[in-house]
Amino acid sequence: MSQREGNLEDPQADSSVSLLPHLEAKIRQTHSLAHLLTKYAEQLLQEYVQLQGDPFGLPSFSPPRLPVAGLSAPAPSHAGLPVHERLRLDAAALAALPPLLDVVRRRQAELNPRAQRLLRRLEDAARQARALGAAVEALLAALGAANRGPRAEPPTATASAASAAGVFPAKVLGLRVCGLYREWLSRTEGDLGQLLAGGPA
Repeated sequence: MSQREGNLEDPQADSSVSLLPHLEAKIRQTHSLAHLLTKYAEQLLQEYVQLQGDPFGLPSFSPPRLPVAGLSAPAPSHAGLPVHERLRLDAAALAALPPLLDVVRRRQAELNPRAQRLLRRLEDAARQARALGAAVEALLAALGAANRGPRAEPPTATASAASAAGVFPAKVLGLRVCGLYREWLSRTEGDLGQLLAGGPA
């Protein structure tokens, strides 16, 4: 191989090597975002409980686990899936959360109109879920593992049910949605952490 041929091949080799640090930086950035939002989600849940009155703040209170249209808690089998499949599930859950959080915010605006900080937190949470979901999807695309299936429809059934629900069921539904928000953020943070640590693909 001549010196000229070697020089022509070097830029290609350099660009392929530089992909890995760029991808690792993207994973770190998305993991840091998930870590930060998990803390915010815990604060949101605590504030939500504090503002609902009794029996929500009582240690003995065990709320019914109402089903939420379009979203469920991470399955016990989630941890056994390949990390890319887990991240696809995380992204789908994060896409389903914003309309649910918007429903909770609107209902709380009726029940607790003076709780401006809670209303802002719920609005921020919806926006942050969208941002993290987009970041996870972009990361999956960079890894060549993007979800090519159809995007799920927004859970409008929950919006209709919440609007017609009484005060107590609406508060329980809001508690459930805030809890699911925290669970899926925590799960996303853990899955990104495993990807960062070089976990199984």
